[in-house]
Amino acid sequence: MTTPGEIERVRRYYDRIADRYDEYVGHFEQRFFGDDRPWVCSQATGDVLEIAVGTGRNLPFYPPDVRLTGIDLTPAMLDIARRRAAALGRDVDLRVGDAQALDVPDAGFDTVVATLALCSVPDIRGAVAEVRRVLRPGGRFLLVEHVRSPVLPVRAVQRVLDPIFVRCYGDHLLRDPLDHLAAERFVVERVERAKWGIIERVAARKPAERPE
Repeated sequence: MTTPGEIERVRRYYDRIADRYDEYVGHFEQRFFGDDRPWVCSQATGDVLEIAVGTGRNLPFYPPDVRLTGIDLTPAMLDIARRRAAALGRDVDLRVGDAQALDVPDAGFDTVVATLALCSVPDIRGAVAEVRRVLRPGGRFLLVEHVRSPVLPVRAVQRVLDPIFVRCYGDHLLRDPLDHLAAERFVVERVERAKWGIIERVAARKPAERPE
C-alpha cells in the first residue's frame, strides 16, 4: 500500500528538477534509447492516455489523429508539457493526476502509453491495475521502461545501486512491468529488450472479453 508520504516525496522531487528534467533524461536517452519513443507513440490509436507524461517529450511522436490526454503528478512538469504542446500546435488535455488512482472513467481509452514511468510510481501493481481499468476491451498498453537485467553481472550492479536510486530519486532499478502485466491478465503481444536487457519495450492488450 502506497502512503501519501511516498507520493508526496515523488511529487516534490520532480517539482524540484522540472526545469532540468529534459537535460537529465536526455543524457540517459542518448546512451540507452534509440527509437523507443517513436516506436511506442506511433502505435497509439484512438483515445490515448499517457501516464506520467512529464514534460511532454513524447508529444512530437504521436499520430496527428489521436485524441490525447496526459496526466502527471507534478504541476511544474505539466507547465513545460503545455508549452511544448503549444509549440507543436498539438491539442492535448494535460491534467494533474496520480497513475495509481486515475481520475478518469472505466474503459475510456483505446491506448495507454507509459515511457520511463513505472520505474518511479510507488505502487507499480496499482498503476498497472488502473491502466487495465481505463482501457476499453481489446485496448493496448504500450510502454518502454528500464528494468532489471537478465544478465547476471549487470543485475548484480543494479542490486547494489537500487537502494541509492530509490532513496535519492524514487527510481526503482529492479522492477519489470511484465510481472504485473501477467498478474493483471494482460495479453502480452510483443517484448523487445536492448542494452544488456535493461531497456524493455512492450505491447500488451486487455482481453476483448472479461473472464467470468
